[in-house]
Amino acid sequence: MKSKDDITLFSDNELVERIVKTNDTHLFAVLYDRHVAMVYNRCLSFASSKEEAQDLAHDIFIKLFIKLRTFKGKSKFSTWLYSFTYNFCVNYVSRNNYKKNEKNFEYEIADEVDDTSEEMLFELKADKLKKALALIDPNEKMILLLKYQDDLSLKDIQQLLQIGESAVKMRLKRAREKVISVYKNLK
Repeated sequence: MKSKDDITLFSDNELVERIVKTNDTHLFAVLYDRHVAMVYNRCLSFASSKEEAQDLAHDIFIKLFIKLRTFKGKSKFSTWLYSFTYNFCVNYVSRNNYKKNEKNFEYEIADEVDDTSEEMLFELKADKLKKALALIDPNEKMILLLKYQDDLSLKDIQQLLQIGESAVKMRLKRAREKVISVYKNLK
């Protein structure tokens, strides 16, 4: 039996179970310390500044404390939190894009993209790619980041998004086509 002094030895699932039962903020602080870097890094992928990423991470942990009881333990907590973080960020970007009604960047999407290979995606210049990623749908951005930034396998993405492998492949293909098309039309 673990003593209360050994809370750092608890697994994530044990911590979650105890937090849900007691609403103990000290236990939540342990969970926070374990995962804040991952959450912040994911937020940084969607944010336009470090400060915005910090704000997003803060908001995620506030919402997480409230939503923690929805974690059922069917997957690892870290996988669930990863998905929770991405969904939060995608929703945030979608809301902001809707509010801003970003028409600062006018672009035409090409009818056909000649080459949607991964090699072409890797050849894109980083600063221009970041602009192109900001212009595509957040869900398309998310799947590209999962695959190429976070280096998740197709199977990992399939489990995370709870969709079939062929759906993952198709979404990746479409997202690559979209970002390459937008990239080509940026000035």
